[in-house]
Amino acid sequence: MKKNLILYLFFFSIFFPENLRSENKENIYEKIDLFSEVLSKINKEYVDDVNQSKIMDAAINGVLQSLDPYSAYMSPEMYKEMQTETSGEFGGLGIEVSMEAGVVKVITPIDNSPADKVGVKAGDYIIKINETQVQGKTLGEAVELMRGPVGSDIKITVRRIGVKKSLIFKITREIIQVSSVKSQIINKNIGYLRLTSFNENSSSQIKKEIKKFKNNRDIKNYILDLRNNPGGLLSQAIKISDFFLNDGEIVSTKGRKSFENRKWFAKDGDILDGSTLICLINYGSASAAEIVAGALKDHKRSILIGETTYGKGSVQSIIPLDNKGAIRLTVSKYYLPSGESISEIGVTPDFEIAEGSDDFRINTESDNQLEFAIKMLNG
Repeated sequence: MKKNLILYLFFFSIFFPENLRSENKENIYEKIDLFSEVLSKINKEYVDDVNQSKIMDAAINGVLQSLDPYSAYMSPEMYKEMQTETSGEFGGLGIEVSMEAGVVKVITPIDNSPADKVGVKAGDYIIKINETQVQGKTLGEAVELMRGPVGSDIKITVRRIGVKKSLIFKITREIIQVSSVKSQIINKNIGYLRLTSFNENSSSQIKKEIKKFKNNRDIKNYILDLRNNPGGLLSQAIKISDFFLNDGEIVSTKGRKSFENRKWFAKDGDILDGSTLICLINYGSASAAEIVAGALKDHKRSILIGETTYGKGSVQSIIPLDNKGAIRLTVSKYYLPSGESISEIGVTPDFEIAEGSDDFRINTESDNQLEFAIKMLNG
């Protein structure tokens, strides 16, 4: 009885905000009683002993995952690792993932990560991790299966759109060192900037590289490469967008609470002093990368070349819990300066150019999008 009372109070706190309408209460009470009954049946009848703590974690995660693919529960261990990731160094495979139709979907592999090196691509569906089927697992459970000691191997089986047979990749886990900005001079007159993620250091790194380019008087044009950039910190997307704009709205967010309804505007001062800027995007460009690309396009500051982006137009807040874990909860949606949301739609390029390869090393002949940009800048 005590156990059922605790369970009852737990679900009461989840499902009953103070302003809940009274006519809904009876139905919610019935659902809580049903859950308690199911849990009791599992404890009594299931073939194996049950870890009730894991069941409750799965129930919490199930509530969050029913909202959208980006809301999820993080155990204390997962929360700690997430904090390390946003600071720029972490261990693992190097992929950004979400849950779609009960399987893990790769948003994008991080540049030069173990997953990237073996050929995992944005849009791949992970259906098996080692010998364990992913179908039926929560996102958190799937991520836990992919974790392991640095240097250890993991085998993932993926389904890829347009490929009939499943693909199997053997990956060795590594410490992922995220240097989010890479730069190079192309053809002596083009400053190439590849931004691979939006972590705490991204804006300072990109500003440093641009200053180096500006010391070279031969550089007249710039390319900002956002392909396979899974996003990251909203604050960094705003700062980096502001670098290239003189004024105007960068992005706005709208949520249920009034303080989530915000707008961010560019300050005076284009760091490139009006130099021509081309932005490269693809399906692996998501979230913060879409904010930057969308703002530059709407203000006609940059020509976008490549493919339509992923379409993640929501903002998640990390809310700490008393057990030192946290929940990742969607609290608002963001809108481009035009007022449009890119949720499930993405940012469309000005010039649709298919990828010839997922090899983004500079000046490879197979990189159709980069070659198109270079030719456009060189007339």
